[in-house]
Order: sequence, then C-alpha cells, then structure tokens
Amino acid sequence: MIISVPKYGVKLMATHVMTISRLAAAAGVHVETVRYYQRRGLLPEPERPMGSVRRYGPNEVGRLQFIRRAQAMGFSLDEIAGLLEVKGQRACEQTRRLTEQKLAEVRRRLDELRQLEVDLEHLVEECRHVVTGAPCPTLDLLAQPAEKINIG
Repeated sequence: MIISVPKYGVKLMATHVMTISRLAAAAGVHVETVRYYQRRGLLPEPERPMGSVRRYGPNEVGRLQFIRRAQAMGFSLDEIAGLLEVKGQRACEQTRRLTEQKLAEVRRRLDELRQLEVDLEHLVEECRHVVTGAPCPTLDLLAQPAEKINIG
C-alpha cells in the first residue's frame, strides 16, 4: 500500500500493520480465537521480529473471515482446514463434494428437529391436561432412563 506524505513525498507502508488484538477486532473474533486457530494450523503465525510483536495484515483478516463464514455454514474446523487447502483444477469438485455432504447432514438434522418439534408439541398438550398436583409429564420423561424414552 502506498500513502502520500505531504512535504516528504511517497512512502511505502508495510502490509502487516496490525497487532493480534487489532486483527481479532477487524475479523470480529477474540484474541484467544486467533491463537486457537493458530494452534490448530488454520492461521499461520507470523514471525516475531526481535524485540517486537507479531504483525498481521489483510490476508489474515480475510482468512479469519473465511473461517467464520464456513463455521456459520456448519463446517467443522477440520473440514475448514480441508477447504483452506483445496486448490487447483479440481478445487470446485472437491468443495462441491464436501458441501453436498454438509447439505445432507443439515437435511438430516432438520428431520430430527421436525421430529423434536412434534415430540415437544405432544408434551405441551399432555401438560395442558394435567390435573393440579399430578406429576408433570415432561419432568417424568426427563427423569426416565434413556432406553425407556418413547416420545410421540
């Protein structure tokens, strides 16, 4: 990046100008999140100049935003690591396969949530008809061992 400095001419500005706290703020994450991603290998850790602090630039902000968007789409950090490595002629094919798998998983979870909705509606209806002082059907269900639960 080039900036104009009045009276002194043109000065080249370093591309890595942010501290870790500014990087985190620019990407909308916490500093500890940045450090965690570095430990996981999702974000490279720049060298620390002698007697100074590590500096980050726009590439790291973009990478953090990529990670956050992928997480919002339901990708795990392991899957995101794979997405970050996909390059070359077959990149779209590899990404499509992973995205298809994610879509299938989301559809399965939606089916589970629809069933949960039906089960909860059933419990709400049962609770509406409980006589005062009688045991609560929802609490009774939650107290049962897992193998005995049959909702709906």
